[in-house]
Amino acid sequence: MRFKEIPAPPESLDFLAEAQRAVPLVPEPENDCCARLTDRTSVSDRETARTWLTFLRALELVEETDRGYARVRGDPDPDELAGAFRERVFGAREVLSLLGDHPLTVAEVFEQFEPTVPQWERHRNPQTWRSQWKTRVERLLEWAALLGLAERTGSGYEAA
Repeated sequence: MRFKEIPAPPESLDFLAEAQRAVPLVPEPENDCCARLTDRTSVSDRETARTWLTFLRALELVEETDRGYARVRGDPDPDELAGAFRERVFGAREVLSLLGDHPLTVAEVFEQFEPTVPQWERHRNPQTWRSQWKTRVERLLEWAALLGLAERTGSGYEAA
């Protein structure tokens, strides 16, 4: 399963460990986990916390059970995070496959990525889907750089 939710990246990967620790070891409902994320981290609101909770699932730092969400034991490993990001976050491997040894801007990556945006997404928000997905591609690139899968240069992003 690939997850679509992707929050704005933090300043460092340390935030992932902080967010993971905010989720309980014993499963709790989504609302309780979101409240814990807003209470124990710099996440400001419930909707952003919900995005983070889903993203933590994608990175295999949190699991969903029939009783709610629980954190996975252990500290985040950078290599495992990078692998989970590539394989479990929708659009990550597609964006990474576009990067080469010369920098591309977000607009250039989006232009090449655009054909992979699902039709239902285009029809759901006909006036705004492009700007929403351009933001998504920018976040994918920023996360890729944070996870060591891409390099941010003065003129764009390239493969790491």
